[in-house]
Amino acid sequence: MTEASKIPAQSGGQVATGEEQRRSPVDERRRKTGPLHTERGDTTIEETVVQKLAGMATREVPGVYTMGSAARRAFSAMAERIPGAQTNVSGGVMVEKGELQTAIGVSIVVDYGTSIVEVSQGIRRNVIQAVERATGLEVLEVNVHVTDVHLPDDDRQEAETQKSPALQ
Repeated sequence: MTEASKIPAQSGGQVATGEEQRRSPVDERRRKTGPLHTERGDTTIEETVVQKLAGMATREVPGVYTMGSAARRAFSAMAERIPGAQTNVSGGVMVEKGELQTAIGVSIVVDYGTSIVEVSQGIRRNVIQAVERATGLEVLEVNVHVTDVHLPDDDRQEAETQKSPALQ
């Protein structure tokens, strides 16, 4: 290639060939591959969609009592008492999402007597399968943060508190 056939590039002082200059943005978009980017258009997925899918998949795992930190659970409990309010299935789920990949973090409370290792493995397996199947995104990692252990005595104390109006 001769110096005359090279065209100056837009940045960095590098030189681009005529072919590189002729590529359109559509050609660049087609270079992205995967189920979300096709020749007929792109599909975008909001982080909230991934949060809800991961939240539902996490709740399906035996040994998960609830999700989120104590403050998050208290807020959700109050919000659920509002007539017509929807259950927040994405509470306790954090998502970092790119165009083709995502990383997910979940905060959970486990039931006493369950293996945290087995529950964590079940969550990873379930979340990866649910999110990848539903969205086509590659799940790079699922980090599990155990915030508490639910004890059987906790249910009895909660039931007694709800029965006794003097304590409320």
